[in-house]
Amino acid sequence: MSDSVSVARAFSDCLDRAKLDTHPYRHWLLTRALPDDIAHAIPALPVDAPQIGDTLGKRETHNSTRNFFSVENRKHFPVCEAVASAFQSPETVRHLEKVTGISLRGTSLRIEYCQDRDGFWLEPHTDIGAKLFTMLIYLSDRPDAEGWGTDIYDASKLHLGSAPGGFNKGLIFIPGEDTWHGVAKREYAGIRKSIIVNYVVPEWRARHELAFPDEPIA
Repeated sequence: MSDSVSVARAFSDCLDRAKLDTHPYRHWLLTRALPDDIAHAIPALPVDAPQIGDTLGKRETHNSTRNFFSVENRKHFPVCEAVASAFQSPETVRHLEKVTGISLRGTSLRIEYCQDRDGFWLEPHTDIGAKLFTMLIYLSDRPDAEGWGTDIYDASKLHLGSAPGGFNKGLIFIPGEDTWHGVAKREYAGIRKSIIVNYVVPEWRARHELAFPDEPIA
């Protein structure tokens, strides 16, 4: 399996190829975000997709079923360790800062592994506040998954389109007052798998969700 250096190198190449779109806010579309073996290993993790009812448009509605690349999971699963270490590395952080123009100094890395069943949806929201950076990498290896990407809205919450949701594609944006996004209700023939990568403020309370809770970005 690829190690953290290989993951960081592949992601760096991905960033160099990323397509910047400034409408309705700055966001970057990604292809081949992770090495192929890593992109396949994450959805192969022995973690069952939760059986939940209506999300009420929020992930936190079912916090007890959520999974993270936490300290514990880094110990148990080499793929979690490789990915987390790659996004914790100074080289990756510097590249992200250069591309996006933001500072991640003092933040903490948070990576969530999501498995969404048919009926899942998220209301339009902005991520503003404790999250200083948001990236989604889609990991469903199905032909119809191309249409499963994050939905993008303007300030009036008008739906403008969706990020391509195909395997190993992704979306980056820097949370702000205008970064409206969500997941409109749609049918899923399989499990919608993805990871969400955030860098969060030092005051983040749910320390168990963090990959390196005692190691803020230098």
